[in-house]
Amino acid sequence: MKSSPKKQKRTPEPAAKQPPAPAKPAPATLPLGAMNYLFIALGAAVLALSYAAMYVEKSVDGLFALDIAPITLVGAYAWILFAIFWREKKK
Repeated sequence: MKSSPKKQKRTPEPAAKQPPAPAKPAPATLPLGAMNYLFIALGAAVLALSYAAMYVEKSVDGLFALDIAPITLVGAYAWILFAIFWREKKK
């Protein structure tokens, strides 16, 4: 009969070093500044007023619908685009 090999005592392996806990992520920043949002709000207000004035006029051939509204609407949309891309100059 064969004798069974002696069981070797296992020594506990040292605990693997864990990487340090990750640092807290930086708080999220808004992509645009306060002035950008103010400019966008101004453009949106002009858009709303222009559409409201056309609604109040209730005439397709009226002065505001044909002459004033196209200028104010295109200007307001252009202003909103400007507001999105505008950046303050760094000192």
